[in-house]
Amino acid sequence: MEALRNRDMGMKISASCCVRLARLVRLVRLVRRFAVLTLMITAVTSTASAQTDFQLKVGKLRNPFAKKSVTSLVVAVLQASRWKLGDSFYFINYTVDQERDGFNDRDFYGEWYPTLSIGKLQQSGASLGLIADLAIIAGVNVGGDAKLLKFLPGFRASWDIPGFLFLNTDLTAYIDRSFGFDKGGAPKEGHSFMFDVNWAAPFEIGNQSFAIMGHAEYIGSRSNELGGRYDGSILAQPQFVWDLGRAIANEPNQLLAGIEYQYWRNKIGTDEDENTVQFLVVWRL
Repeated sequence: MEALRNRDMGMKISASCCVRLARLVRLVRLVRRFAVLTLMITAVTSTASAQTDFQLKVGKLRNPFAKKSVTSLVVAVLQASRWKLGDSFYFINYTVDQERDGFNDRDFYGEWYPTLSIGKLQQSGASLGLIADLAIIAGVNVGGDAKLLKFLPGFRASWDIPGFLFLNTDLTAYIDRSFGFDKGGAPKEGHSFMFDVNWAAPFEIGNQSFAIMGHAEYIGSRSNELGGRYDGSILAQPQFVWDLGRAIANEPNQLLAGIEYQYWRNKIGTDEDENTVQFLVVWRL
């Protein structure tokens, strides 16, 4: 009898190891596909003036439905580039956490914001005092598990403020074209608006280089298809980074390390707030 119990226990341990190994293999395959996809997008959209970042973030992100915070890994690719009549910025996130609960379980999310410069169209500039340029912006937000699709047409003001590499304020509509609850996604939402501030401010202390960059946005209240109502939300993601490559190898603007502070009021249409710090590494091309 004891031998049978030992054999059963061994089989259970072996099965558990096989399941974990299979999960690891699937994760490796997903990360590899993610890397190939992002490199393809980078190759297609990159220009001589493009800057591409690969970011790795580790910290505790809040599951607003389970009302608890879980250690999570976020792998992201971001690219900012310029073209003849404007610029473009996109990012793609791949998120995985320690729990299999239907939230942040190998999920993708991306945003793209191409702009058309009014000043470049006029060829005479569109500066107004501290405003260096005005642009038309056409944003697109896409989410994987939630089957999200948002369109954000609007306007951008680019500011000429000393100390900032760039400082933009965006005012856009927030138009929902998601698949909705009946098709296995998040509930469809009514239309609203978004106001976003995004910036990068490099600075030096002694012979060390640092930067504060990121964005903060407000999305107005809106209804959903189930009869509920989402209060207005605030999402702020400032990053503080140190130029590690310059410090240790005299190779500036290639390898950065620091933290990202994330504050999310009424996260994803809930009444849950997130207040967390993530460790951040940036590899810049």
